[in-house]
Amino acid sequence: MKNCNSTCLNGQEFKQDLEQLLLREVRIANDADCFALSEAVDGAAAGLASTFGVILGTGVGGGIVINNRLLSGPNAIAGEWGHNLLPATAPRVRVDSSRRCYCGREDCVETYLSGPGLARSFYELNPEYESSDAPYTAERIATLAQVGDENAQLLLDIYAQQLAAALAQVINIVDPHAVVLGGGISNIDVLYTLVPKYWSAFIFTDQVQTKLLRNRHGDSSGVRGAAWLWN
Repeated sequence: MKNCNSTCLNGQEFKQDLEQLLLREVRIANDADCFALSEAVDGAAAGLASTFGVILGTGVGGGIVINNRLLSGPNAIAGEWGHNLLPATAPRVRVDSSRRCYCGREDCVETYLSGPGLARSFYELNPEYESSDAPYTAERIATLAQVGDENAQLLLDIYAQQLAAALAQVINIVDPHAVVLGGGISNIDVLYTLVPKYWSAFIFTDQVQTKLLRNRHGDSSGVRGAAWLWN
C-alpha cells in the first residue's frame, strides 16, 4: 500500500494479509476508483465509453473507467488529479498565499476543491467570521448562497472556476465522455450550471461534448463499485 491517508498502512502488504486471514481472494481499489466504476457501469454515466469519476469531499479523488473497466497503471495512481497543482489561470481569493498539502507539496487541487479547502477560501474572503462558534462548512456555505448571501455566491462562483480549470486538465488529456461528481460538494446544484460555463475557456476544443453529471447512487456508490470489481 502507498499514498494512504491512514499512513500506518503505507508499505504494508495489506491485500495479501487480508487474503491470508480470510482464506480467499481479495480485490482492492480506493474509494474514488470504486465510485467511478459504480457510476460508469450502471450509474449516471451508464452506456458511455469513458468516465472520469470525481469525489469532492474531505479530500479530492478521481478514477478513470474505460468501457466499464477501471484504469489502474503501473503506479496505481490513474485518476489522482487531486495532487496536481491547481492551474495558475484559476482564480484565488488570496493570490499572495500558498496552501500546504498533506502530501508535502503546495497548492494541490485538493487544498482548494475539498470541503476544508472551500471553507478556507470562505474565511479568506470573510476573515471576520473565523471566530464564529459554528464553522462554515461547504454545506453551510451552499445554504447561504441559496438564500442570497452575496459573499457565499461569489465564493461558489470562484470555486466553480477553480473546478472548471482543474477538470479541464483531465479532459484535455483523457477526453472522457462524462465527468461524474460525488462527495458532499457534489450536492451543490449551481456547480452543474457554472462549471460547464467556465471550463470551455480552459479546454482545447471549440465545442465541449463532455457531460458534467451528478452521481446516481450517492453515498452507496463506493460500496457498489467495490462489488463491481468482481465483474
